[in-house]
Amino acid sequence: MALAVVVPAGFVPASQAQEAPRKSLGVVTITGGQSTSLPTQVPATMEGVDREQIERSVNATDSEDALRYLPSLLVRKRYVGDYNHAILSSRASGTGNSARSLVYADGILLSNLLGNGVGGLSFPPRWGLVTPEEIDRVDVMYGPFSAAYPGNSAGAVVDYVTRMPTKLEAHAKAGYVVQPFELYGTDATYRAWQTSASIGNKSGDLSWWVSVNRTDSEGQPLTFATRLASAGTPGGAGVPVTGAALVNNSAGAPWYVIGSATQYATRQDHFKVKLAYDFSGTLRATYTLGWWRNESAGNPASYLRNAAGAPVTSGAVSLGGATFAPLTGADFPLTRESLTHVMHGVGVKSRTGGEFDWEANASLYDYQRDTKRQNAGANVPPAAFTGGPGTVADGSGTGWIAFAWRGTWRPQGEKGPHIVDFGVQQDSYRLAYLTSAVPGNWLVDAAGPVASDTGGRTRLRSLWAQDVWSFAPGWKFVPGARVEQWTAYSGFTRIPGAAPAVNTDWPQRRESALSPKAALSWQWKPDVVLKGAVGRAVRFPTVAELYGATSTVNAQFINDPNLRPERSWTGELSAEKDLGNGTARLTFFTEDTRDALYNQTLFDPVANRNVSRVQNVGRIGTQGLEAAWSGNDVWARGLDLNASATYANSVIKENAGFVTTPGDTIGKRQPNIPRWRASMLASFRWNERWSTSIGARYSSRQFRTLDNSDVNGFAYMGVSRFFVVDLRAQVKLDRHLTAAFGIDNVNNDKYWNFHPYPQRSYFAELKADL
Repeated sequence: MALAVVVPAGFVPASQAQEAPRKSLGVVTITGGQSTSLPTQVPATMEGVDREQIERSVNATDSEDALRYLPSLLVRKRYVGDYNHAILSSRASGTGNSARSLVYADGILLSNLLGNGVGGLSFPPRWGLVTPEEIDRVDVMYGPFSAAYPGNSAGAVVDYVTRMPTKLEAHAKAGYVVQPFELYGTDATYRAWQTSASIGNKSGDLSWWVSVNRTDSEGQPLTFATRLASAGTPGGAGVPVTGAALVNNSAGAPWYVIGSATQYATRQDHFKVKLAYDFSGTLRATYTLGWWRNESAGNPASYLRNAAGAPVTSGAVSLGGATFAPLTGADFPLTRESLTHVMHGVGVKSRTGGEFDWEANASLYDYQRDTKRQNAGANVPPAAFTGGPGTVADGSGTGWIAFAWRGTWRPQGEKGPHIVDFGVQQDSYRLAYLTSAVPGNWLVDAAGPVASDTGGRTRLRSLWAQDVWSFAPGWKFVPGARVEQWTAYSGFTRIPGAAPAVNTDWPQRRESALSPKAALSWQWKPDVVLKGAVGRAVRFPTVAELYGATSTVNAQFINDPNLRPERSWTGELSAEKDLGNGTARLTFFTEDTRDALYNQTLFDPVANRNVSRVQNVGRIGTQGLEAAWSGNDVWARGLDLNASATYANSVIKENAGFVTTPGDTIGKRQPNIPRWRASMLASFRWNERWSTSIGARYSSRQFRTLDNSDVNGFAYMGVSRFFVVDLRAQVKLDRHLTAAFGIDNVNNDKYWNFHPYPQRSYFAELKADL
């Protein structure tokens, strides 16, 4: 896994101190704030947003909110503090493919490449280890066009640069969010509170920063108990009940929604220490400690009522004159999660601006504690709230270690025609996941008999190089290549209760890959740059996809130790014009992916649970256009505007597998990739104190299944179109205090991505700066 490298604040060599031309050879120019670690010399599409824009224009409660209005991006965030499903989507990578993007913060990998997407286990980036108020800027590179990154960069590479002080500064912030929510039989109001504080200073050669953050959040219900109307048996057996909502499911078939579940109440604590020491004017060492704790409770509620008006949570029930299967813990699951994750990052950087510079980075991410308890079987509310049988899943000890060394050679100095970057990397991942029955009290008792025990390791070793070659006036060519060796080992799957029992130690696997890259830019006119880029990306299976079989009362994940690596060729052609007070860009992009790695979740009505299966999909082809425009002081002084629109045609071309019948996926659209998506953000600075903004986000309808059988997007497990408008106002009360107020989804669009997204939400925050 490539470790991005960030030039810390105040650590800018003299050769880079002067501002570069705004457009030159397709090089991205970052103005203000810290430098990005992304390879700005590679002429590929990059977009970014800085701290001031985020604070003025975005109702940001989590770090992923900073990406909200960037072109072609979507984070599947379901509520404030969403820690297990907030997956990043890009041009040709959907919200089920978290392993097709890379997220870094200050050179430390936040992408959770232990797995891909969500299912029995979930693997979103570790967004919680960066808070919005510590972000200095965030930048995105679209596509696998730099040899410095592995095949997980096929979708996008995101780089967060966080604050490092140059003098004494201190900050405190308090925020509040309220969301009235109505859906099916739920009519409630959910709230979230956030408080944070940070302090930092630079004294001589030492810089330091300490920050703390607490989030108390209530999310809306995310899953629902159901019964297919066709599964009812005519007759009078079962308890007659009312309160169920009869609607069409995502496949268009009538079903009864009989209750809600996975309504999280979560408390998250974040603590971070950052240190930097300048040994000289050209050599700096950094250290980062991140600590994140999450205590969450997921609760269900029954919509069913008997003749006396009391809730019904167990036994067979009668709806519309038909009898349905007894209610169980799969319908009304309770969960209690306790997570403590620790992150360490160390870096040393030499930056002289001379003939040779180098840098080394290492990071460790450790699931110090990671347990999830859940009720099981016939143990349903209200009894389940106080005890009874269940399960406990323990992922403690899971994590990863990443190391990267990089050198930069300038044979003729910075003004010479060649700048050669090269490096070595090793990334190691370990998964350990033990699920056990708890026969007594699922809330507090120790683990009992083993239900499943899975784990394993993967390792990726890489060598890479690329040359920024200015071979003629107005031209730049960047060829590169990446050589990788991937090893999967120590894999095992043990499921004693299976029929027959599973007790397998998987053999070691080893594969190698070569990924060439090339990018070219031409300064066609003084204000127009033409760019082209192509790159191969090989995305190897994650350890969870290979070995992570899990089974709980309401969810099952089926692994495959024989998965093939995913191989993609991606290309883009761009024209970018400097408008003086802004930039306009038009990009054609294409991607051809073979053996695409996919997790597909389908509902098993017999077992009454969601079953996720990982598989290779033969070939997916994508072509599209992306238009983006941004400007400052547009039409009127103080008006800043950013807008983008993306069209993508992403289709399954080949696939030996199927969902129900052979060939049923051929010609179908890739899941979670809409044909159209667009965003717009306009902010206006009325004076030195007041600013307001309006943002809009649009997506056309999508499919979630490989055979596109989920024809109804506006339903549980469906993926719908949406159009959402957001508002924000910020006022500086004095030179120390700033208040902000906002509304997300002001038009109260009720939209879905398997789970329901938030409805209209109201924000208020107060910030103090020393």
